[in-house]
Amino acid sequence: MTEPSSAAERGEPPVHRHRLGGLTAVRHAESVANERFAAAARGATDRHRPPDRESDAQVPLGKADALVPLSDRGVRQAVTLGAWLAALPPAHRPDLVLCSPYRRARQTWSVMAREAARRGHPAARPLFDARLRDREMGVFELLTPVAIAAAAPEEARRRARTGEWFYRPPGGESHADVALRVGDLLTRLDAVAGGARVLVVAHDAVVTALRHVLDGIGAPVPEDLPPVPNASVTRWVADRGRLRLEVFGDTGHLGDTGHPGGTGHPGDTGRPGGDG
Repeated sequence: MTEPSSAAERGEPPVHRHRLGGLTAVRHAESVANERFAAAARGATDRHRPPDRESDAQVPLGKADALVPLSDRGVRQAVTLGAWLAALPPAHRPDLVLCSPYRRARQTWSVMAREAARRGHPAARPLFDARLRDREMGVFELLTPVAIAAAAPEEARRRARTGEWFYRPPGGESHADVALRVGDLLTRLDAVAGGARVLVVAHDAVVTALRHVLDGIGAPVPEDLPPVPNASVTRWVADRGRLRLEVFGDTGHLGDTGHPGGTGHPGDTGRPGGDG
């Protein structure tokens, strides 16, 4: 009896043949919105805490989501990421760095690169690509889940019916939309950067989308993926023409600067939280 020779014959999702030498995705370090969303989430589950309309409803930052900066802890996390980057062996150091244009991602990379250079390992100059931006939440930008449910209960019910992966808030994007733009970037990157080891600094929605796209055609919708913590590292290694997931959402490098369980975004897959 002949052994199945193709992924389809073996019942596996067809996987695009990638020419990249490897791919690492870093979620940005903790932002001030992450910090405040986490506080709101703790308050929502504390029966003895009086409601705080400001923290439980909206993150009062007075700026667009794209302009949200890192928190003090986030800066410390980014320094730790810089130490991690400097400690990578030569065979694993990135040849190309791609970064989300959002301030929290740019700031994460800036602090990382400065720390790596201080340790004697200057990093490549980054390219900023809008396809790596966070999931757009439209009219619900920087609103907590409590606020969304209070302000638009019917929309909250539609979200529950639709499921997190396909739910598109008014004026915003679904996770499926994010996967489309991330997939387009991967295809174009593969065509122009064959053999390169690529580092992406972006958002949890982007890391989730990368995993879904790289899992191959027909891969199940990732409704049950674990959270992608702030300042975590996800890595795919080149393996016979494909990118194989080696580690997802690793925070072992953070030590005391980490945050238990990470912090999320109101648009994250099945998770409440702050900006992604």
